[in-house]
Amino acid sequence: MAAPAVRACVPDDLAAVARIYGHYVQHSTVTFEEEPPTIADWRKRLSDIAESSLPFLVAEVGGDVLGYAYCSRWRPRPAYRQTVEDSVYVTPEAVGRGIGTALLEALLTRCEAAGVRQMIAVIATEREGRGGASQALHERHGFRPAGRLVAVGFKHGRWLDTIMMQRSLGEAAG
Repeated sequence: MAAPAVRACVPDDLAAVARIYGHYVQHSTVTFEEEPPTIADWRKRLSDIAESSLPFLVAEVGGDVLGYAYCSRWRPRPAYRQTVEDSVYVTPEAVGRGIGTALLEALLTRCEAAGVRQMIAVIATEREGRGGASQALHERHGFRPAGRLVAVGFKHGRWLDTIMMQRSLGEAAG
């Protein structure tokens, strides 16, 4: 497979974004959403992220969007303005092909350029388990454990934990 081209998400990409995320909403516990967001919901997210001057990226190969990643503000209070939470999703058919790596690397680079100092990953996991591919991806990119929230989500008939991971960027990384 050719290396993915990572670029800014545009409105025409949102159907593919919705399809990728919809799979995970309906068939997994990696997100705590229970209903897939609509294209209108995704338009609003794209707009909100753009207004915050944060990246919303897609990775494509041969013209097909195979994954996306974005950052949103960690919390709404002003003192958190330089801290973001990342989201990275890859279409199931392309998992393990470097799409997530390309997206997270581009996200880190663009967030650092935008003055972000801390990136947080919130990774859903089975009770007391590891966070699977997402945790491994973040570990490979310098994220460190920052805590665990126990039994905070209930989806598909079971209680789920979240693993918090954190990485410093820019001046904070030094």
